Amino acid sequence: MSARMFLTMAAGVLWGSSVLAQPAGMPAQAARQHWSFAAPLGHFDLAAVQRGYAVFAGSCASCHSLSQLHFSDFAGMGLQTPEVVALAATWQVPDGLDAEGRLKHRAARPDDALPSPYSGPEAALLANQGVVPPDLSRILKVYPGGADRLYALLCGYGPQSERQKGRGFFNPYAIGHFTAMPPPLHGNEVKYADGTVPDVQAEARDVTTFLAWVSAPHQDQRRRLGVGVGLYLCFLAVLFAILNRRIWSDVRK
Repeated sequence: MSARMFLTMAAGVLWGSSVLAQPAGMPAQAARQHWSFAAPLGHFDLAAVQRGYAVFAGSCASCHSLSQLHFSDFAGMGLQTPEVVALAATWQVPDGLDAEGRLKHRAARPDDALPSPYSGPEAALLANQGVVPPDLSRILKVYPGGADRLYALLCGYGPQSERQKGRGFFNPYAIGHFTAMPPPLHGNEVKYADGTVPDVQAEARDVTTFLAWVSAPHQDQRRRLGVGVGLYLCFLAVLFAILNRRIWSDVRK
């Protein structure tokens, strides 16, 4: 065996062990990504949040809910009140029963929560082969690995991913390396108004940013408040030091 062939085989073994050969049931380690909201003084890229909403509405909302989010919360991602009203009106929410006992719907209003795609858990089970898709309102608060792993999961399906009976779809970033969720993104599901190319990686990054914002929609305001309070306390500390020195300046040491 030539030295070159040996090195090639060794590199393949190292790659396989680092990406796929994880302990039983453990997902592969997701690569670190740069997120503007992850730094202690970071902030959400609201343009990415808005694009991520478009991805969610076009590719995720047919299976997943955001039950803890109200349409009025969308003002926090840079929309004006008329835009929030118009966006809410594109959704339908339950509105009681008609005279024949059938469920009625109406256009959503800003004070409504985002509706579930299913009438109940039984309907969700029936539509998804016995699996209830999780609510995504706080997914990045509870999902192990956070934004990095969610992004890796969305991009981690093979090019010809097919459901394996009794196991689901192979994805190295899923627990047990299989997930019941079929590949949600294929690229070009949405058309970005700002001209961003909607490939799988761009859509995955934007919808991850959107779900991070959904998990903490007031994070930027809290950080700005914290910075303001910190600066105010620093000002008081400097003022106190100056006054203390002036008061005791005539006292001999």
